[in-house]
Amino acid sequence: MTKREMVCVSCPMGCAITVELDDNNEVISVTGNTCPRGDKYARQECTHPERMLTSTVKVEGGRLPVVPVKSASPIPKEMLFDAMKEVNKVTLKAPVTFGDVAVKNILGTGIDIVVTNEA
Repeated sequence: MTKREMVCVSCPMGCAITVELDDNNEVISVTGNTCPRGDKYARQECTHPERMLTSTVKVEGGRLPVVPVKSASPIPKEMLFDAMKEVNKVTLKAPVTFGDVAVKNILGTGIDIVVTNEA
């Protein structure tokens, strides 16, 4: 059995959470959270961590040389570096507007990388 200590980022409280895992990395218990979101966060962080990807992509012919983008939903943490390699290959042609898809179905995840501003 192992214990993992973490700080919950689900809300501004920042609870210190302890997660007990069995030998198969299955969650046995979660303690220290003051709300149900902390329990959910800790379980997911220990079994299948995900993150939002935020970055910029190049724009040709726009009023700005780059435009901010983000994943439409969190992607598996272990895929972040490979996803960034794909995002870094992208150059969009102006006009670029909020909500445009910069990368469709990144790495086969079913998650799009979308534009969050105009250029």
